[in-house]
Amino acid sequence: MTINWAYVFGFIGAALMVTSYLMKNMLPLRHVALAANVFLVAYAAMVGAYPTLVLYLAIFPINIKKVKEIRKLVRAVETAKADTPLAEWLLPHMKRHEAKAGEQLWKKGDTAHEMVYVQAGQLRLEEIDATRGPGTLLGEIGLFTPDNKRTLSVRCETDCTLYTLSADGVAQLYYLEPKLGFHVMQLVVERLQQDVERARKGPPQAA
Repeated sequence: MTINWAYVFGFIGAALMVTSYLMKNMLPLRHVALAANVFLVAYAAMVGAYPTLVLYLAIFPINIKKVKEIRKLVRAVETAKADTPLAEWLLPHMKRHEAKAGEQLWKKGDTAHEMVYVQAGQLRLEEIDATRGPGTLLGEIGLFTPDNKRTLSVRCETDCTLYTLSADGVAQLYYLEPKLGFHVMQLVVERLQQDVERARKGPPQAA
């Protein structure tokens, strides 16, 4: 009995592709998808299914790119020390935004869509009359509250260079590397502790 290797490769590729859809860990998922690509390309080439061949040849570099991105993120998280700022390794995944002095980033009660890292300039937290400068990451609490509402109004005190990460971007990064969630939650808890301490002390007394 002659083995039809084209069909063997095709069935292996199909099995690997289905397996990748059932996986939750993104790095192994992409590895399995790459293996599926190899077998399905071999199958398509052997049977002369050129549209299928073109499709899986096109998908192959996309999977390679995704694997490199995930590995880069995993390395960044694993090498980050306990005191390493979250934004230091998030920055490559964020979008740069130049904001002018006086620009309102959001108001208290607005729906939270993103968190912001301040690279340059000063932001004013209006309700508590405080400023935040370079190296500050803020806006993350609104992404994690049940109603996704902003807890403070934020305006640019000066011209600012900001980096933003959308709520969807946060979710995608968390899905790619769950350790992200622990870093973000530590930051959220720290901010909440500051809010509790500020509420405990009450408003400053007039001189």
